Amino acid sequence: MDLGTVATAFALIFPVELPDKTFVATLVLATRYRPLLVWIGVSAAFVVQCMVAVVAGGLLALLPTALVSAVAGTLFLVGAVVLWRGAASADKEETADEQEAAAARTTADVNGFRVVATSFGVLFLAEWGDLSQLLTAGLAARYNDPVSVFVGSLLALVTVAGLAIILGRTLLRFVRLSTIRRVGAIVCLVLACLAAYDVIRSL
Repeated sequence: MDLGTVATAFALIFPVELPDKTFVATLVLATRYRPLLVWIGVSAAFVVQCMVAVVAGGLLALLPTALVSAVAGTLFLVGAVVLWRGAASADKEETADEQEAAAARTTADVNGFRVVATSFGVLFLAEWGDLSQLLTAGLAARYNDPVSVFVGSLLALVTVAGLAIILGRTLLRFVRLSTIRRVGAIVCLVLACLAAYDVIRSL
């Protein structure tokens, strides 16, 4: 396992997910159910999502080097554009996502396994095909190191979920989601440029 790749994956996925529905949905679930059980459920969903992403990235890595770099660079560039364009409306989207998650949650008193299963289901569906999953696949293809990318991406996701549960609304008062998205866009753009350099170098 390469710690540099782990750090790169963490640095990319963390700012992408902090302003995303992952944070808001986890926050809402934690206000309704026992926080630890919610965290276990959403973390289990992240494990599955990251595994799917790194397997997809591993399959991409079997392609010719130039093509792998081009695909990875395209994913990073798309991520940069999506994050930057969404930065202007990030704060409004946060309110809308919170209302949506609150409306979708159950009002029944549940505990134990049902809380874990509910949290797993909500986050699994919310994250399927999400930008973070695509970027994780791109990282796995670029670095051809699925274990390191998996660890870095998973650490970023479970950290975001933990922040939502522990700090919740307090964090949102001091951190502008639009700024976080712009930081994520810059990180994606840097990785896209590095991938483009790899393509040019391999020609």
